[in-house]
Amino acid sequence: MHNSPVSEMIYSETDPVVKVGVFRFDGAVIGRQLAHPDRSFALQVDLDLVIGRDIFARKPPMHFHLQEEYIQAIEGKLGLEIDGKEIVLTPKDGPYTIHSFVNHRSYPLPEAQQNGGGVVKFLLSGEKTTRAFELSPVFFENWYRYQNEVVTNGAPISLIQLLSTFDAGGSYLSFPRWVPFGQGISRILGVVVGRWIGGLLGYQPFYEKWTTDWELACKKMELSLTQRRFAYLRKVD
Repeated sequence: MHNSPVSEMIYSETDPVVKVGVFRFDGAVIGRQLAHPDRSFALQVDLDLVIGRDIFARKPPMHFHLQEEYIQAIEGKLGLEIDGKEIVLTPKDGPYTIHSFVNHRSYPLPEAQQNGGGVVKFLLSGEKTTRAFELSPVFFENWYRYQNEVVTNGAPISLIQLLSTFDAGGSYLSFPRWVPFGQGISRILGVVVGRWIGGLLGYQPFYEKWTTDWELACKKMELSLTQRRFAYLRKVD
């Protein structure tokens, strides 16, 4: 029904993969990076609905990407809102393709709707592109950890920080449908406010304390005149 029509691009948890890294967000979110030959990135994400109850109580903002994104539930029920319509993904549904420029957001359904399960697991990957700013593990890592810090400290989300991180991941906030040229305006805001003004004010799209692959984060930040100054410190194993 909603599986990707590009069958050769589909992968599942049983496919041969190579574990290249693991990152944790206080136990509420555990991400495992997977190697996939046809994707720009591939992750298995495990969500603990009990530990992350405060984080998952609020849905992420509606947004769109410049590249295709693929999502597949492998345990539990995952909510996917596409242009205002909710779709519930379960393991029997297989991969779902979120096309570029489609307004969407994904989130775990509440514990009460999980048939007694407290864990949701899903596979997430992105179309391979040549863009400098695209979906990547460092984007998801920093976005999840920033949300965790906001919830922990009880602070509101900084719009400039959100725009900065989203822009670096080729992602932009969705405006209401009635806003003319909404996606174009959103992309301009992401670049001008998130990348340029945010960089000048000291906002980084990626932070060393939240990043496993700091070298990759530095390579991405070095491509921006206003962000390259954040890339000089590198982790030493």
